Amino acid sequence: MKLLPKLLWLILALFALENALGALRYLLPHVPFPAQLDNFTQRRIALSLHALGGAIALLAGPLQFVPRFRESSWNRHRLLGWIYCSAVLFGWCASLWIAPHSQTGWIASAGFLTLGAAWIMATGLAVRFILRGDALSHRRWMIRSYALTAAAITLRIYLPLIFVFHWPFSIAYPAIAWLCWIPNALAVEVYLRFVPAPSHITLPANLRRVANA
Repeated sequence: MKLLPKLLWLILALFALENALGALRYLLPHVPFPAQLDNFTQRRIALSLHALGGAIALLAGPLQFVPRFRESSWNRHRLLGWIYCSAVLFGWCASLWIAPHSQTGWIASAGFLTLGAAWIMATGLAVRFILRGDALSHRRWMIRSYALTAAAITLRIYLPLIFVFHWPFSIAYPAIAWLCWIPNALAVEVYLRFVPAPSHITLPANLRRVANA
């Protein structure tokens, strides 16, 4: 990894760690500085489960992008990948309970529900392709999946801006429900379009046997 990719990876990993720790506080008996949302006061169990799944996915993702980690042990890479995918499934299922009740109404709810649908679809396609032995397509869809996981990061970057710039919450929050993930999705498509991908990824024998079964 050259200097710029290393720096970008480090920034991503730090944001992922900070946001994951912030999400995990919802599992504590007494939550410090909770968001004043109806989902916290009325649907705390679902919110906590969603926070847990999202936090695990955030933490599991960055290491998978390190070639040395990925290539030094395919079994470790595969185990962490299954942990990531299970966390996405877990977080998405919990989101179906809380997203319809998002603050400010149906526009925000639609934004989060659409994000969830894209999140589980991208992750599911990544799993499908690796089980078929198509590692390159798997790589592309896992990058898309993590870009959507990172909506948790961009969401928490945007939210303080509401108060800094004194934007009306009833207008800004529904917009953020869409803006927290659409730019991520567009950025990753630009990345996949213009950054050269590996011409070939050789799967270990045990994965090839699974794909050919």
